[in-house]
Amino acid sequence: MSLDLTPPTPPSTGGALEAPGRLGGTVTPQEAFAFLRDLGVWRDRRKDELDGLDSAALASSERDSFSRDMLVSMALWKAISDRYDLLEVTFDNGRVGRKEAERISALIWGRLDVAPDSAAGSLAPSTSGALALSLPEACRLSDAMTSSLRARLSLEPSGAEVGTRLRSVRETVERIRDQIGVVPVGAPREQARDLLHELDRRLADVTERAKRGADVGGLLAPLEYDASTRERDLIVSAGRRLDAARDAVRAQHQREELSARGAAIRLLEAQCVAAVTPAPRLAIPDVTALGAVPTDPEALERYLHRLDAVSRALTAAQKAYADALAEREELRGLTGAYQAQARASAVPVAGRPDLDDLGSRLDACLAGVPADLGRARALLAAYQAYLRVATAATKPGGSR
Repeated sequence: MSLDLTPPTPPSTGGALEAPGRLGGTVTPQEAFAFLRDLGVWRDRRKDELDGLDSAALASSERDSFSRDMLVSMALWKAISDRYDLLEVTFDNGRVGRKEAERISALIWGRLDVAPDSAAGSLAPSTSGALALSLPEACRLSDAMTSSLRARLSLEPSGAEVGTRLRSVRETVERIRDQIGVVPVGAPREQARDLLHELDRRLADVTERAKRGADVGGLLAPLEYDASTRERDLIVSAGRRLDAARDAVRAQHQREELSARGAAIRLLEAQCVAAVTPAPRLAIPDVTALGAVPTDPEALERYLHRLDAVSRALTAAQKAYADALAEREELRGLTGAYQAQARASAVPVAGRPDLDDLGSRLDACLAGVPADLGRARALLAAYQAYLRVATAATKPGGSR
């Protein structure tokens, strides 16, 4: 039975979804079901809304000014939608044990690949590259960007909808107030508070004007745009800080893993060199030569690139040495198979000494330490050819 993703009271695409659990924790099946249900409705409605915004942007005389924000908004939606699909598969219609609950929590609160690098620069003037956002943060960022596009394209109705729009702005301002608590102490936090105070002042002014019956359309749209932009930038900044912290942890874990891999591959190299000839000769990098994990963001990024290069080199070395050992075992297996075929075939008595001599030489070659793979390949080819000719001669129409 498929999931029923239609809630009694569907969530608005303009409001943030309440996500259960936490990173490293678990969620209950009931919490997972409710979140999946609401996220499914959110995903479908947001897609319809983005399609409408895209059509309006294409019809606008300033279509080029909307293209990058539309690109990022679509990329956000795709990343969220892909994560929803993984969540639905993991939830498996409610068949959720402890491991599945932990995986669901990790999928909700773990890193989400949000936007293509070519579009990430439009998220905020001072940011570029990939973002480290959880699924709830990505949904809030999508809300903020969609609200910004909606205001810029002037797609919101006026008149009777003014109260709804003011309530939406008020919710945005409150989310900004919550975000300021995680901004680093100092100039960044003071600047964020000044912006919040300005938004509070403008919101109070527009609200009072609306109560008196004034036309606030010319003030409300810019306020919506500025509020959503401020929220978007705060979310992006938080994602950047989290990204840097996660990168440092990831680099340390990757360094430890590569160190262990390198030690194991050196043992594999020693086994291969002792077992076969010619053996591959590949440099096995020592990750400790890179030094400790740096703290500077730019140096950390370069360090991660070097770790990736070390990982690729280790993978290539492991494959080369493992393939060489695997070839020896394959030659042994083929030798045994062809010798069994020879014993079962009616090989002429005159030909058996030659075939037996080739078999003995092949066995001795493969049993050698190290085994000469080139000679073994040649002997096996000769054995196959001799066996083929000898057995063909015993068939009807052949010569004895």
